[in-house]
Amino acid sequence: MARCGRRDSRRPLKRGFTVGLLGGSFNPAHGGHRRMSLEAMRRLRLDEIWWLVSPQNPLKSAVGMAPLPARIASARRAARHPRIRVMALESELGTQRSIDTIRALRSRYPHIRFLWLMGSDNLAEFHRWASWRAIAHAVPIVVMARPRYIGKSQTAPAMGWLRRWRRKSLANWRNDTLPAIRLVNLGLDPRSATAIRRATPDWAQPSHAPHNRKDSD
Repeated sequence: MARCGRRDSRRPLKRGFTVGLLGGSFNPAHGGHRRMSLEAMRRLRLDEIWWLVSPQNPLKSAVGMAPLPARIASARRAARHPRIRVMALESELGTQRSIDTIRALRSRYPHIRFLWLMGSDNLAEFHRWASWRAIAHAVPIVVMARPRYIGKSQTAPAMGWLRRWRRKSLANWRNDTLPAIRLVNLGLDPRSATAIRRATPDWAQPSHAPHNRKDSD
């Protein structure tokens, strides 16, 4: 497990350090997660991206969910970047709700500026998350949109409330008055964890690690 407080050769977590939080099941992680992270670092000028591998998303079925160690291993293989940290933070802290994880991080690292990254498919379900309005009041939200979900994200139930706080400039997120949400069009990317599981149902077995490199590049 990558522990939250472990220090290494990467950039020191000094005051003003900026981190994008990308939570998910990573069942499995793939090149789409990596591309989203690299684009977020580039466009938002983030110091790092932290992948928060969830033990069990309460909105997803446990059926077909690979064990946490297998998903962490897939995330490490897919990340392949010194500024992407793979963490099982919720397992470490004993949190399950994103809002509790965010609050724990802000308490542990009061000098770091966090923002929440999500795909547009998650925005479509955001209104079902526990205390989702509190999340919007706690951190800026940036939605990295895949084209097939752009229309759905615009009409997502949560956007009925969030739309009034939509921001267009990516450069000024550090000065946001919360809530604040941004939508970034990532362009076409057909990769998905669902497609990988369909093509390779036993991807988490050691004999399939690393899984299809075409999905990790």
